[in-house]
Amino acid sequence: MVMLFRNGSEVTGNCYRELFPLRQGMIQVSMPCLFFLFFKYFPARKTVEKERPNMNPDKQKAESYFSKMKGISQSPPAVNFSEIFWSWIGAFLGISAVSYLHFNLLLTTTDLEMLVGSFGASAVLIYGAPKSPLAQPRNLIGGHIISAIIGVACYKFIGDPHLWLASALAVATAIAAMHATKTLHPPGGATALIAVIASDKIHNLGFFFAIIPVGAGALIMLIVALLVNNIPKSRRYPEFWL
Repeated sequence: MVMLFRNGSEVTGNCYRELFPLRQGMIQVSMPCLFFLFFKYFPARKTVEKERPNMNPDKQKAESYFSKMKGISQSPPAVNFSEIFWSWIGAFLGISAVSYLHFNLLLTTTDLEMLVGSFGASAVLIYGAPKSPLAQPRNLIGGHIISAIIGVACYKFIGDPHLWLASALAVATAIAAMHATKTLHPPGGATALIAVIASDKIHNLGFFFAIIPVGAGALIMLIVALLVNNIPKSRRYPEFWL
């Protein structure tokens, strides 16, 4: 180990042969020597952290868990007036079409229904957020139909007196099935739940519930979305089909 002194400063290292004085009294240091000095006097952060007292593992896990609830970003900016306007137009026309068939055709001539509460949530996605992967035709149609079938099955095989279990199993299984089939559509969870907790009129439809009102209603809303969402230049729908 060699000690070098210059202008009252002290440098310690085995790389003294790589230090060469210049005319102005400065010192030229080669890259290997710089690396040696840097890592000697500025140790890596991980090394410093190892020297700290060990934290209780349970406390560390708890802090890590709750720190995830702080969020990591800010809310997105507000949309412009055009987006608000076309979202309103699409939702109005889509729900109007399904509601008109429900109240003025099916209920007056048959016992069938066309309007399902989960269609309101679908309207938010396909008219208000048409670029979302969850709003695409595959997700809209597939998510509703798959969830409806699962909901009906849970009611038939569990049903009374365990409606609480049938409800939970229907929603959870619908989510898993939509994930597995790449048809995740949040309103599908509501469709599965409706199949369990709805009135006897819905229960009497059996698996036909997945066709009418669910499948047919979702198809009508999709047609409206295709027509309305492609009118403004700023919109394009869908992003993908399959």
